[in-house]
Amino acid sequence: MSTIDDNASDNHHETDAGRPHRPHRNRTRHPAAFGVTAFAILALGAAAGAGAMKLARPGMELAPTTPVAISAMQEWSLVTVKGKVAEVFGNKFIVQDDSGRALVETGPAGDSGKLVALNEPVSVQGRFEHGFLHATYIIRQDGSVEALGPAGGPPRHGLIEDMLRHDGP
Repeated sequence: MSTIDDNASDNHHETDAGRPHRPHRNRTRHPAAFGVTAFAILALGAAAGAGAMKLARPGMELAPTTPVAISAMQEWSLVTVKGKVAEVFGNKFIVQDDSGRALVETGPAGDSGKLVALNEPVSVQGRFEHGFLHATYIIRQDGSVEALGPAGGPPRHGLIEDMLRHDGP
């Protein structure tokens, strides 16, 4: 009855050469290292994806609240115009002030053609580009606001190139 040898053989396995073999400690570390590495890769991917989405989306922009004359609108500008609804064509309508008329595009919110009424006084906030005023908000005479969506709609292919061409000096 040997107590030292029995304890030694319980803790160690014999190898072919007769030497004691200790269990490999890295076996328990591999799953942990794999988990940490996988988590780090996922976190990095999520951060990169969030950054890419921020760059791809148009930034939130607010039009100035002081109305400008329709004849003074410039391409690629955020504007507020105030006038009366002269005509309605589905999701588009014409707003008219003393200086001229502008075609307002309302997107899917105005598909019913009932978003505004003829001769209704309105203020329209949005982006003027390509001859259209892409409405973001319609403010009625009673102060109620109809939110329509981002100015200019969803991003198009080549949006960055268009912006670089138009934002030059």
